[in-house]
Amino acid sequence: MRKIITKSALAVAVLLALPACDAVETNSKQGTLLNEDAMFCSATLDKAQLQLDDFRKAYTNPNKIPTSFSDGKTNFITPMGWTSGFVAGSFWYMYEHNQDKSWLNTAVEWTSALEDMRFNRKTHDVGFIMNNSFGNGLRLTGDESYTPILVSTAQTLMERYNPKIGATFSWSWGVWEFPVIIDNMMNLELLFNASLATGDKTYFDAAVSHATVTMKHHFRDDFSSYHLVNYSRDTGLPLSKQTFQGITDDSSWSRGQAWGAYGYTMVYRYTKDEKFLNHARNIVNYILTHKNMPEDLIPYFDYNAPDDPQIDNYKDSSAASLLASGLLELASYVEKEEAARYRKAAMTMLRSLSSPEYLAEKDENGHFLLKQATGNYPASKELNAALNYGDYYYLEALNRCKNTI
Repeated sequence: MRKIITKSALAVAVLLALPACDAVETNSKQGTLLNEDAMFCSATLDKAQLQLDDFRKAYTNPNKIPTSFSDGKTNFITPMGWTSGFVAGSFWYMYEHNQDKSWLNTAVEWTSALEDMRFNRKTHDVGFIMNNSFGNGLRLTGDESYTPILVSTAQTLMERYNPKIGATFSWSWGVWEFPVIIDNMMNLELLFNASLATGDKTYFDAAVSHATVTMKHHFRDDFSSYHLVNYSRDTGLPLSKQTFQGITDDSSWSRGQAWGAYGYTMVYRYTKDEKFLNHARNIVNYILTHKNMPEDLIPYFDYNAPDDPQIDNYKDSSAASLLASGLLELASYVEKEEAARYRKAAMTMLRSLSSPEYLAEKDENGHFLLKQATGNYPASKELNAALNYGDYYYLEALNRCKNTI
């Protein structure tokens, strides 16, 4: 009897051990993949450094900021422009990668030039301008002199907040009554950080309200997003909805979908509210399962563009770099199988972007990194171009990938 029991016990033990062995093998494979991805991203950052070094040698005036390269020429903006913080941010990401003091000095110089933008009341995008520059500087150096500058910027942004609507005002031009664009989700990070820095919950509550209102009114049943919702200041309700940089109001502008996916992932980071996490997941599922998503996962500027024979199907590498970065963060908030799906998609995007089709070679593309970005198709502006924010999120995604393990 003892011999039979022993064999049975051994058999049960083996059977129970099999799933554990499978789990160990699966975890080992996942660990190997993560390590391979991290090494790829680190090597790609090394390559990007060569191009970005030429960039900083070619553009030396931090008050004349290269924003794009299209039609064979570089386009510049002043610190007032919404894309003015991305170059400083890219320098910070290069410093994060290599810890080289020369890159630190470059990042500090280009960041300091933007200090007065904390009082910039002509754009809601002070979050982009200041969080990407001073925010990254604070994160990477711990320089507390940056904190009051960021808090002051948040105070400026709060002047655009309307408690009746529960959102912050976007564009300071046009005929809209109270326009809110999906891009504005990205500026909420500034408010969340100001709340943490000061202990003042006003900033936090405004950011949560904006995210909630946007979730209610910007998104369609399939979790695609309008670009702009125009609200009534009297009723607080939408007056109209449109997709300003897509092909039609009802179309799916790819960078807008990526702003939403990234934005709600970031909001979950600060709130840990499951409704925001689930919303990010739903947006991502819409994107990754879209019938017009190319095999290389670098989307067209509008997901509906391939369905219209009169539309030129320009890719938008900036939408891909932005989405890849958001996916890598989203993967850290979900269970293993789902996380693996997001990481796989992000790495497909990053490997595609790092191929010769999208990544510029030395001395081309105005020294920008990524090719095949689309700025504003309806305006015939920055088509098949390089965009400084596309480069910024590409570097951010590569750093996030590199730092996975």
